[in-house]
Amino acid sequence: MQTISWDDFTKVELRVGRVLDAQPFPEARKPAYILTVDFGPEIGVRNSSAQITALYTPDELIGRLVVGVVNFPSKQIGPLMSECLITGFHNEAGEVALCVPDRAVPLGARLL
Repeated sequence: MQTISWDDFTKVELRVGRVLDAQPFPEARKPAYILTVDFGPEIGVRNSSAQITALYTPDELIGRLVVGVVNFPSKQIGPLMSECLITGFHNEAGEVALCVPDRAVPLGARLL
C-alpha cells in the first residue's frame, strides 16, 4: 500500500450531500443511476453517475445522505456531465454499498 502525506489527504474534498433525485441511466455502459445531490449552500447541487443499481432502487436513494468527492474535475459520461464522485465499497459479490454517515450531519460537512 502506498502511503500519502496529510497534505495529500486534505486536498480531497469529501463532503456530505442529500440525494434529491435518482433516475435510471440507460446510456451508461454499466448499470447506473443519475443522482442529483445537494451538498449544501457552499457547494450546491451536483449530478453524478453512480453504479449502485444492485443494492439500491431510485426510490430508496431519494432523501439519503451520501459522501461525495466534490473537487474532481467534471467528467462527461455519455450524455451526463458528472460533477462529483459518490463513494462506496464493494461487498463480497462486487456490488457497491454506499459510504454514508451513521448520524445526521449538515449538508456540505467535510470528512476530516
